[in-house]
Amino acid sequence: MPLLIRELETAGGDARGEMYCEPVLSPDGLRAVLDKRHPDIKRPASAIQVAITESLIGCGDGIRETELEEKFGKCRAQILSLEKKGVLRRVMRDAERARSETVLPEKPNAEPVRLNDEQSAAFEKLAELSGDGRAHGALLYGVTGSGKTAVMLALIDLMLSRGRGVILLLPEIALTPQSLAIFCSRYGERVAVLHSGLSRSERYAAWERIRTGAAPLAVGTRSAIFAPVKDPGLIVIDEEQEHTYKSDMSPRYHARDIARYRSAANSALMLLCSATPSVESFKKACDGTYTLVRLTHRYGGAALPAVTVADMRGEARGANLSPIGTELASRLCEVYSRGEQSILFLNRRGYNNFVSCASCGTAITCPRCSVSMTYHTREGDYGAGELVCHWCGRHMPLPEKCPNCGSEHLVRMGYGTQRVEQELGLLIPGVRVIRMDTDTTSTREAYDRLLGKFRAHEGDILLGTQMVTKGHDFPDVTLVGVLLADMSLYLDDYRAGERTFAMLTQVIGRAGRGQKPGEAIIQTNNPEHDIIKLACRQDYDTFYAREIRLRRALTFPPFCDIVLLTVTSPDERAAVMSGKLLSDKLRELTGGEFGDVPAIVFGPFEAPVYRVDGKYRIRMIIKCRLCGRSRAMFARLRAEFSDRAKRGPVLSVDFNPTNI
Repeated sequence: MPLLIRELETAGGDARGEMYCEPVLSPDGLRAVLDKRHPDIKRPASAIQVAITESLIGCGDGIRETELEEKFGKCRAQILSLEKKGVLRRVMRDAERARSETVLPEKPNAEPVRLNDEQSAAFEKLAELSGDGRAHGALLYGVTGSGKTAVMLALIDLMLSRGRGVILLLPEIALTPQSLAIFCSRYGERVAVLHSGLSRSERYAAWERIRTGAAPLAVGTRSAIFAPVKDPGLIVIDEEQEHTYKSDMSPRYHARDIARYRSAANSALMLLCSATPSVESFKKACDGTYTLVRLTHRYGGAALPAVTVADMRGEARGANLSPIGTELASRLCEVYSRGEQSILFLNRRGYNNFVSCASCGTAITCPRCSVSMTYHTREGDYGAGELVCHWCGRHMPLPEKCPNCGSEHLVRMGYGTQRVEQELGLLIPGVRVIRMDTDTTSTREAYDRLLGKFRAHEGDILLGTQMVTKGHDFPDVTLVGVLLADMSLYLDDYRAGERTFAMLTQVIGRAGRGQKPGEAIIQTNNPEHDIIKLACRQDYDTFYAREIRLRRALTFPPFCDIVLLTVTSPDERAAVMSGKLLSDKLRELTGGEFGDVPAIVFGPFEAPVYRVDGKYRIRMIIKCRLCGRSRAMFARLRAEFSDRAKRGPVLSVDFNPTNI
């Protein structure tokens, strides 16, 4: 980050603007170009040009050139070519848009926060911790809709009145216009927003306001933990269990670890907030490392939604092959007839999740990855589509014959958000469906625009992936439906149960947040699973007791740390040989100089997705305790591996990765 600041400071006037690519054609015109139907503009020959054109369809009034380069690599030549063809135009925009991400009020709302008795008790306890001049950690644990935000606001007010700074972290998925408006309308010019959707010049403008003290409150995503807030007295991490707080790219860090360090260095309070805390954080709260503060009731006496578990095994026997079960379909129609709104959650985008040959059974896989390709329809046309790899982004047309046996009998299997969108249109003629997934929200402007439409009642059903599960408070949403609720339960990761519980608990909590009672319908093929039952009851304490026993018995975090070693190479033989070399060296170190470091070593073995974008991946997993000695061992291992494998396979070391 300091390097970025130096670059912007020396850029002079260039730091005050950002180049945008604006679509010259309408979305239908852009689709016509891609489908070779435009009378004047030919379809781009380059795959990157095609991808840029697709990005322009959902970008609204434009997309930053730097954002395109982040997605597709160096693509200036392709952008200039598309400009020459008349597909887009390049426009320099003012950097002061950093201040307009959320409209700041002329006069901030200075009214004191109204707290109920339970919230007041929580606030007083946290205020006491923040005022004793020592560093503390606390966990604010409350059911969905219990008013954790109000307690945070009261605590921020107190800290700012003491002349101390505040850092508030939100997961990217919850950084919505609504959540930002809460803080910007209250604190006005004293708040600065930092997130990945800002351009370099916008980020620098916000950074300067924080550094000079003009904005003592920094609100943002993971990287905002490094904001140069003067004398930080409070660091809040909302939805602290979210995996997006961990950086999976170099430099690899967890925002919670940086927050702990900064809190200790500044005698500040680190406040973790969640309705479904991570198992690691809740154990620290139970052990007394963190102070546990509970909110057990919904604010204003609102009731938790009534939850119905729909067994989808009977649907197939009843000849219902639609992704939407009978009970959910009936409730959707009822809610629509009353003029209320619904949210549907399906954590799978596309139309069909794979294409298989009916003759030989082979699924069509990506030429550069070890995964099957997903069938996506063209936006606005369910009859035309293509295959897309969700790992490397490759697009290719649907073949007419099986690449393996030549059979013409190709079958599209499974379903994603596009298929469900079509089914909703058939179920309820005239219904307005707003679909939110990676395909429809290629830019933050598109993301904000879709949420704004739903809030303004320009949509009846909000359908989407994980981005519809958190950070939203829609008073007229009375029904939440979850499709394929058990899909994430069977992932080969020890956190699968924890993540499924958190996901279901959060999405169920989106219903009934206003005066109207809410209902949630969970569609599953395994209605008797403990995780699903506990999530329906919103029973985190029982879930935690079950999960902590399992992890203690199997030695998983928080009873150990996990280190993931990954060797990557475009040459399969080199990757395998390097994995063997890495294994031998690690066992040499643990049996010799670092014999005092207890470790359980697994591997080497192929990664679950063995090849990604043409590169093979070999892994090792080590269970140990991270300390000075163990970190020194991994540093030695990396240094010696790099010396032996110069310009060859690459070794990455990830401490406590979000996925194994």
